Amino acid sequence: MSITYPGGFRAAGVAAGLKSTGKPDVALVANDGPMHHAAAVFTSNRVAAAPVLWSRQVVSDGRVDAVVLNSGGANACTGPEGFQNTHRTAEVTAELLGVSATDVFVCSTGLIGEQLPMDRLLAGVTAAAGSLGRGGGPTAAEAIMTTDTVAKEARYPASADTASEGYSIGGMAKGAGMLAPGLATMLVVLTTDAVLDPAALDAALREATRVSFDRTDADGCMSTNDTVVLLASGAAGVAPDQAQFTAALTDVCLDLAAQLIHDAEGASHTIAVRTVNAASERDAETVSRAVARSNLFKTAIFGNDPNWGRVLAAVGTTDAAFEPDRLNVSMNGVQICRNGGIGDSRDLVDLTGRDVTVEIDLAAGPASATIWTNDLTHEYVHENSAYSS
Repeated sequence: MSITYPGGFRAAGVAAGLKSTGKPDVALVANDGPMHHAAAVFTSNRVAAAPVLWSRQVVSDGRVDAVVLNSGGANACTGPEGFQNTHRTAEVTAELLGVSATDVFVCSTGLIGEQLPMDRLLAGVTAAAGSLGRGGGPTAAEAIMTTDTVAKEARYPASADTASEGYSIGGMAKGAGMLAPGLATMLVVLTTDAVLDPAALDAALREATRVSFDRTDADGCMSTNDTVVLLASGAAGVAPDQAQFTAALTDVCLDLAAQLIHDAEGASHTIAVRTVNAASERDAETVSRAVARSNLFKTAIFGNDPNWGRVLAAVGTTDAAFEPDRLNVSMNGVQICRNGGIGDSRDLVDLTGRDVTVEIDLAAGPASATIWTNDLTHEYVHENSAYSS
């Protein structure tokens, strides 16, 4: 019950027939207050889906009463009719919950370029509103899945035995491909019962996404629908320290980001590409992302081949500050490239496990950054070649 773990929230997930599988495909999250503060970040893709265009307007005043989400259709590149369908979804949700349509956030995910079957979607919204409850979090998390193989949930404190600051944070996410955000990634709903104003929520969310979802890069492809929204009910009556809340929110986002990468479409390896001793954090992130997006590198990892030459080739395409003859590369703790040349034997590197860590030492400064990615497999190609057929 992660998104309903904090006080003041109810959720539901129902099957409306948007998916041919008959699985849940409409989710609803309601903030019962007493506060209805919110912040959100969205895809930076210039081709943005109708729900993104609508929800940007909704959250602009810092208030969101409810979030309605559907899988089984992205409602992207659908023109004026698609935007009207988003508006209608918000209106129906608002009528059912007794709130304003301009305070209803809308998210969609699925195939781009097809209109949603509104009769089924609105029937699903009605059913979800009637099923709202404190125990509805898991079904809501299931309802937003597309190519995901498992639902993704996280919370703070992580367990009842963990010390807290008197408030809670919950979260759910979906995403298994097109994970290469500019501000956010896929669909993520975060909730808290802390007392925070919209400006504080926005600052915390942007910092948390900067080091979590922004650094989750499965395949270098950015979605038209990426959205992360944070809702605060204030039900705990606790106004937390801003830095402490940001750290707790970041932990929840890192947990969800790790689940997204672990469930990446067809992946057999989960890879952390960490650049250290960079002149700046920007340089470290740039280098890590260049390696993480290299198809040659990703296919090498798929083949359990510690091909460090492909790492250096990617590093060399960046504008980061470094001297080529000072570069070091380690894979799973073995330094196979030393000072830009041959290091320890690559035969010492074991890549047969699921988790792989690649560390790139630029020997240029004190900064570091990690990008999380996955290998490129036959299964990824198969799944995405048949996505709309």
